[in-house]
Amino acid sequence: MESQSQSRSTSDNQTVDDDSRLITTATTRRIQRLTLHLNPNPPPPEEEPLQRLSCGSRAKLEVDKTALSIYMKGKYSEIQDRVFEFFNSRPDLQTPVGISKDEHRELCWKQLLGLVREAGVRPFLCVADDPGKYFAIVEAAGSVDMSLGVKLGVQYSLWGGSVLNLGTKRHKDKYYDGIDNLDYPGCFAMTELHHGSNVQGLQTVATFDPLTDEFIIDTPNDGAIKWWIGNAAVHGKFATVFAKLMLPTLDAKGVTDMGVHAFIVPIRDMKTHQTLPGIEIHDCGHKVGLNGVDNGALRFCSVRIPRDNLLNRFGDVSRDGKYTSSLPTINKRFAATLGELVGGRVGLAYSSVGVLKISVTIATRYSLLRQQFGPPKQPEVSILDYQSQQHKLMPMLASTYAFYFATKHLVEQYSEMKKTHDEQLVADVHALSAGLKSYVTSYTAKSLSVCREACGGHGYAAVNRFGSLRNDHDIFQTFEGDNTVLLQQVAADLLKRYKEKFQGGTFAVTWNYLRESMNTYLSQPNPVTVRWEGEDHLRDPKFQLDAFRYRTSRLLQSVAVRLRKHSKTHGGFGAWNRCLNHLLTLAESHIETVILTKFIEGVQNCPDPSSRAVLKLVCDLYALNRIWNDIGTYRNVDYVAPNKAKAIHKLTEYLSFQVRNIAGELVDAFDLPDHVTRAPIAMKSEAYSQYTHYVGF
Repeated sequence: MESQSQSRSTSDNQTVDDDSRLITTATTRRIQRLTLHLNPNPPPPEEEPLQRLSCGSRAKLEVDKTALSIYMKGKYSEIQDRVFEFFNSRPDLQTPVGISKDEHRELCWKQLLGLVREAGVRPFLCVADDPGKYFAIVEAAGSVDMSLGVKLGVQYSLWGGSVLNLGTKRHKDKYYDGIDNLDYPGCFAMTELHHGSNVQGLQTVATFDPLTDEFIIDTPNDGAIKWWIGNAAVHGKFATVFAKLMLPTLDAKGVTDMGVHAFIVPIRDMKTHQTLPGIEIHDCGHKVGLNGVDNGALRFCSVRIPRDNLLNRFGDVSRDGKYTSSLPTINKRFAATLGELVGGRVGLAYSSVGVLKISVTIATRYSLLRQQFGPPKQPEVSILDYQSQQHKLMPMLASTYAFYFATKHLVEQYSEMKKTHDEQLVADVHALSAGLKSYVTSYTAKSLSVCREACGGHGYAAVNRFGSLRNDHDIFQTFEGDNTVLLQQVAADLLKRYKEKFQGGTFAVTWNYLRESMNTYLSQPNPVTVRWEGEDHLRDPKFQLDAFRYRTSRLLQSVAVRLRKHSKTHGGFGAWNRCLNHLLTLAESHIETVILTKFIEGVQNCPDPSSRAVLKLVCDLYALNRIWNDIGTYRNVDYVAPNKAKAIHKLTEYLSFQVRNIAGELVDAFDLPDHVTRAPIAMKSEAYSQYTHYVGF
């Protein structure tokens, strides 16, 4: 008994000693860590210090900046350079920091007048004939001042585009020149206080009066006030007003609703600029951003306009009040009307990439210039040498390149659609523009905050642009269609294609891969390939595309099953709402697949071998980073084995480091002039002298 007691005592003492040593060791380690934080010159460690990345010794890719820049700028570089050169020569037209709302509005109008009348850049000539050139002009103008890009878009794409796309010859003959030369500044009055995304629910009415051959425009209640109308508060003289067309009848109702149509309504006197009778215009006031754009609210009280002011491409009213249309139903006319306005979404997606270029350029250049900490008794290192900074910025830089190729493809498809009016292409562009506008603008909005944070306190200075870029761009997620609503349109279209597949239908061009994926990608993963983890395999475009397509196909098949199940108990609307997050994930997955597809094609089509190798590296980082970010999905269905998942993670970090080595050249290839990036912290030379000069030293 005594022996057992001594044994237990010895054991207890040993446990206490072990615990004490563990506590002492942990405490010592904690003290050492705190000392490293507090002591700027800590003693060197006894053992050999770890290298930041063991793969860093691999050879750095050589970048031919000129060749890469030429390829990335494309065929519209000349017109963009013309825009940049004009504003570089006119410092008085560059937007200063801290400008007031009213001053900004007047400056923005002067910027637009100068661009059109002095520089001779005529965007309206390109809207119908060369949309790619038009979108390039908008991107360049928005890079100078996003308010200018939006105001230009309101004038030419929305107001002018509605006349071109929804009107007929009589409207073009009457209004074209005035819109082009800015004699007829106008608005696009669709959104109402109570209705934004649900355009078919608009309440403004246009009632035909056969006695006077006029339409009477009325705002029946406060909820029908046209709201957030660009150009309305100060400069607009006309508005394209979307309203329900009401025709008088002899039945008890007295009128028939023919659905939403568009009407040209003068809102200010051409000579005096005074508001016309029956029209109320109110200023929407100071906004979070885009304060160079004069948003206003419009109310109409029995405003009479000639019958000819109906934009009558898809529906017309004769002198005796009879309605005619080549389209048989309200829904078909509505779809055709909105289908012609899809260019706004195309332009937003394209311009959002331009904003991302500016933001990632500023953040990357700052991160290369800024030095902080480093090995003991050695110079401080660039903050872009830190893995955490690379993790923030290098996948973003890769995404910027990816989005460029995807939106370039969208613009090309849109241009082809405008030429051919092919029905299948119209449907494809409608869904693709909805998806890319939503995905790209959401990504850019998040990235602007990441870039600001990556530049620390200096990123918070207004002169370094992140605040204005973030605030101005934020609304891109809402106008031309709320992003969540647009993603649902993409998901609905995917489900429609899925259903047609089983009924023998054909797929649109963008959805071709689903024809195979329903059979190939939904089979059990190959037990051999799920374990392949070699670099050549992981960097193979086929593996990357297969992974993206597999995920989309899985999501599509599973959400179709869920919708079918829930619709039995909750009905169609209830089932959709129960599966909404699943549907949004499906839409994003599909758009990511399209983006990667177009990036891979962009790499393969690059004529310069050096640039092609660089783009391949950036493309691999984009693809593998996306796969790693959703690795749980792939692991859940055993698409990748655990060791393969680790290999993907390790390779992604290596690729990020490799991209960091050429990050300066990659952002230089965007070829943005200093007055566009115009952030002192991003200047290639004399960065801090520029910055200190700004604050008064």
